[in-house]
Amino acid sequence: MGAPATAYDEKKETCGTVCLKYLLFTFNFLFWVAGGVVMAVGSWTLVEKSDYISLLSSATYAASAYILILAGAIVMVTGVLGCCATFKEQRRLLRVYFVLLLCIFLLEILAGVLAYIYYQQLNEELKQNLRETMVQKYRQPEQEHITKAVDKLQQEFKCCGSNSSSDWGDSVWTRTSEADGRLVPDSCCKTQTLGCGHRDHPSNIYKVEGGCITKLENFILDHLKIIGAVGVGIACVQIVGMVFTCCLYRSLKAEPY
Repeated sequence: MGAPATAYDEKKETCGTVCLKYLLFTFNFLFWVAGGVVMAVGSWTLVEKSDYISLLSSATYAASAYILILAGAIVMVTGVLGCCATFKEQRRLLRVYFVLLLCIFLLEILAGVLAYIYYQQLNEELKQNLRETMVQKYRQPEQEHITKAVDKLQQEFKCCGSNSSSDWGDSVWTRTSEADGRLVPDSCCKTQTLGCGHRDHPSNIYKVEGGCITKLENFILDHLKIIGAVGVGIACVQIVGMVFTCCLYRSLKAEPY
């Protein structure tokens, strides 16, 4: 009558296992792409806006971005490992894959939590530190990165001073010969030219309600929302991957060798 049913079953993959394999493969491809997105967000935060990080006393903002870059790199490696584990149907590889997914899940939750915590304390930190940084360190020896960051901040956000342009009256720099009688840095000017900071009239410099603190705070808050959303969003997607992995692992375990 033919081969016994048990022998036939040994060679046949169940429909459920096949479906799980291709679902997990599709997930791994999307997961790999997501890893690239996570790395891009973290790298963009550090590279494109690195100047502003030097104006912050806390390293939490930068730490969140570094965690995303690390998680994104592990995600891309894990995605390749997941594809190999799926098609080779090796339970050992699936175990390693599951552990890596869990580690990435925890890393990205951590990035999201750090972003949320810093979101809560950002306003107070800026109030306490930004003005002091600007008036004490601008144009001072070995503080070139601060000078560059302040000039970029005032030009990009069209603001002048931490709270207002009058903050520059207390600046160490304005009392030196290097200032050459300037009342504000040239970067405060609506049309920046050499020596334009001698006049602090509203027609010449930016006069913004709330000063640069408000502008920088809104900018960082927007980026923290992106970092937090990306971290938590990808972490939630990983739960689906872990479920698929467990199901495939059990399916393979149930099959006889």
